[in-house]
Amino acid sequence: MDIRPLTPRDLPVLLDLAIETFGPFYEDSYRPLVGDTVFRNRHGEWREDYRRHLAALDNPEAGRSAAVAEDGGSIVGFIGWVVQPDQAHGEIDIIAVSPSARRRGIGKALVEHAVAQLKDSGARVISIGTGGDDFHAAARALYEALGFTPFPIVNYTKAV
Repeated sequence: MDIRPLTPRDLPVLLDLAIETFGPFYEDSYRPLVGDTVFRNRHGEWREDYRRHLAALDNPEAGRSAAVAEDGGSIVGFIGWVVQPDQAHGEIDIIAVSPSARRRGIGKALVEHAVAQLKDSGARVISIGTGGDDFHAAARALYEALGFTPFPIVNYTKAV
C-alpha cells in the first residue's frame, strides 16, 4: 500500500468511494434517526455535497491538502486536512477507506500521514471529528488508539 498526494484525475474515484463509504450512514443510520424532513434539509443532497467537498480538497492557498492510499494500483482510501499555521492548528476533515479494504491498517496509515504533514506545516494541535453512532464506532476506536482525546459534543435537531 502506498500513500501519495491527491491529483485531479482521482476525483471521480474518490466520489465513488465516498458514496460507497458514507451511503450506509446517511441512508441507514442518519435518515431513520432524524426523519425525512430533517434529512432533506440537512443532508438531502449529500452526494452532491461530497462532490463539492472533494473538488476543494487540494487547495494549498487555503491550507488544504489531501492524499490517497493505493493498493495494487487501485485507490482504497483517502484523507483530507486543513492547516491554520497562525493558530498552530490542523484538522483532518475527511477520511474514507473502501469497505473491502478495511481492517488492514489503511485508515491508520492515512491518519498518521496527515498528522505528519500537519505537523510539518506548523500544527501543534490536531482535531478530527466523527459520529457517536454505531456506524462510526471503528473510527472512534482508531482515533483513540492513535492518541486523540474524545470530547463529548451533542447536536440536537428538530423539524419545525
